[in-house]
Amino acid sequence: MSEWLVLTLAMLAACVVVVVITLVRHRTKAEDDDPTETPDVIEYMTMWIGVVYAIVLGLAIAGVWEARAAAQDHVQAEAQALHEISERVRVYPPDVRDRIRGDVDTYVGHVVTTEWKTMTDHGRVTGRGDELLARVRADVTDYQPKSDFEAQAYQPLVDQVAAAAQARTARADSAGPTMPGVVWFGLLSGAVVTIGMVFALQIRRTARELVLAGLFSALIAFLLFLIWDFDAPYSRGVSATAGPFLALFPHLTG
Repeated sequence: MSEWLVLTLAMLAACVVVVVITLVRHRTKAEDDDPTETPDVIEYMTMWIGVVYAIVLGLAIAGVWEARAAAQDHVQAEAQALHEISERVRVYPPDVRDRIRGDVDTYVGHVVTTEWKTMTDHGRVTGRGDELLARVRADVTDYQPKSDFEAQAYQPLVDQVAAAAQARTARADSAGPTMPGVVWFGLLSGAVVTIGMVFALQIRRTARELVLAGLFSALIAFLLFLIWDFDAPYSRGVSATAGPFLALFPHLTG
């Protein structure tokens, strides 16, 4: 059974149960029942709807912000690992060292130009990037150390290649939107219900109440926009950047 079908049935069942219980109680109420002695149901519902929706909005904002921060951490980890590779190969012969550094620079140059634009526009990494990183891996792992000094540097270099590959995989996994569609459905429908309850209270057309209602609606719209903006860590306004690559490989921007 589809999760959307389960959600729809659950919501309909909850509505039906509440309506049925209310009608049954209305038909079976006592003669001396006085509804004026109970609190205003509309105000009570409005209060709790606002509280619950505020909690949901807070959790959603925290979730997308954490995903955005994690995406930036993946970029930092990948750039740092590649930088370590470029620095640690200094103990290798000049021809091997220059080949590895050249392949690292080619990969980084591809990431900050072509691949970054692909992540921004399509939410994925490129196959060319995979090939270039595989070339760096082959350069490092296929070399046979000629001395004890080179042998001591070999395993740390292999570890840095593995760290770069792991960070790239994490970056690829976080390139798309982080919020599932069912969560967006809840956020948008909750906004409609929350703002709709303002009209259920029958606000008057005084300047103060109209301003407050407008500010309340604008605040919810702003928070939803904030969630949408953080939802794609590499694509929108407040997004993760390629700054770590540019900072650690400044010669590629010249």
